[in-house]
Amino acid sequence: MTKTILITGGGSGIGCATAFEAARRGWAVAILDRDGESAERAAAEARRVGARKVWSTASDVTDEQELADAFAEARSSLGPVDGVIASAGIEINAPLARMPLDTWRRVLDVNLTGAFLTVRTAAQALQNAGRPGSIVCVSSPSAFVGFAGGSNSAYGASKGGVSALVRAAAIDLAPHGIRVNAVVPGATDTPLLYSGLDGDELEAERARLRDAAARQIPLGRMADPVEIARTSTWLLSDDASYVTGSHLVCDGGLMAKSANDF
Repeated sequence: MTKTILITGGGSGIGCATAFEAARRGWAVAILDRDGESAERAAAEARRVGARKVWSTASDVTDEQELADAFAEARSSLGPVDGVIASAGIEINAPLARMPLDTWRRVLDVNLTGAFLTVRTAAQALQNAGRPGSIVCVSSPSAFVGFAGGSNSAYGASKGGVSALVRAAAIDLAPHGIRVNAVVPGATDTPLLYSGLDGDELEAERARLRDAAARQIPLGRMADPVEIARTSTWLLSDDASYVTGSHLVCDGGLMAKSANDF
């Protein structure tokens, strides 16, 4: 069945890969990203790989009115939305004792409040249209376990909040036929993983992370973004019609593995 989906953070990384995967299914795709040029480039590629219709815009998920306007414009351009991916997010790491309050607030504002506003706006749009639908949030293993490298308190707290939001929203929206789930990606080879790095520093970090993945992840590698995208589009699809309030972990076995070697 053809669908119309809207993706926040769709200009790069997992959100972008999900837009392309939806396009390959022949779905219509609305791509939102704070970077309007990235959204536009992603839209052009989505159109090339098979999207039925494509629309894109610059939109900040922390801006309530801007997000509402984007949803309204997407409906005007593409028709009623059937599914939403809340993929927009940032990661800023710092040791807890030295983390500035502004950093903490910024991470939670984008990752958690942005997810809340996206889910709420999607729910309003679906209910106003009298339609069932599916909403998928991007969580993280850090919602469930502490990262051994540390310095992850803001990001982990934000994703823990996203996972709690998914469970609560699934209960609230089930009577309306709206499913809410989360995808939980492990280490994925996206720009977010290397934010703030370039040149030789970027290549050295890529090599370090690939080596770490080979040693620490049971499947022996990082994920390709398309692998996460396929799990997200499955949750949006009618094949997942009885799935709500759940977390689909796609982490190469990372969370299943004990840190102990005995």
